Amino acid sequence: MRHVYFFAEAVLAEAALSFLGVGTPRVHTKLGIILGEARTYIRDAPWMMLLPGLALSITVLGLNLMGDGLRDLLDPRQRRTLRTTA
Repeated sequence: MRHVYFFAEAVLAEAALSFLGVGTPRVHTKLGIILGEARTYIRDAPWMMLLPGLALSITVLGLNLMGDGLRDLLDPRQRRTLRTTA
């Protein structure tokens, strides 16, 4: 289940590197690149930074919740402790 958390961290790391301009080449649109380019327009159009930031946050939160759900479903030690406390 830790792999799902690593995937969420990788999404954040890629967005941060793209935001700083040291990520992968600009062949495809990435949330970090969109956030980096929106810095110029933050006073006139704050939604240009708000919406990609919100999408990134929801993506990472969803991956973390999916990892928690998979861990709860598949971890036999977790199931055993839940049965004894119930």
